[in-house]
Amino acid sequence: MKVYSYSEARQQLAELLNRARREGQVEIRRRDGQTFVVQALIASGSPLDVPGVGNGLSRGEAVQLVRESRRSSGRFAKGKTRRGRSS
Repeated sequence: MKVYSYSEARQQLAELLNRARREGQVEIRRRDGQTFVVQALIASGSPLDVPGVGNGLSRGEAVQLVRESRRSSGRFAKGKTRRGRSS
């Protein structure tokens, strides 16, 4: 594990973080003897990866419900064409 002095860590922060990512950990030692470890956190995936919700519907049933919903919402858009312009 690479050990940096506090002064080196301040001057070479980008390199220190890159090394922590590559090697797992780096150590920073202050003049008074205090020691700190910098460690990269490994992200397990995209924050947009979320588990699906089971609803017990088949794909066809879900598509049918969406289509019915779109048809029934048409009554709220009086005077509008499909592209949202007035007729």
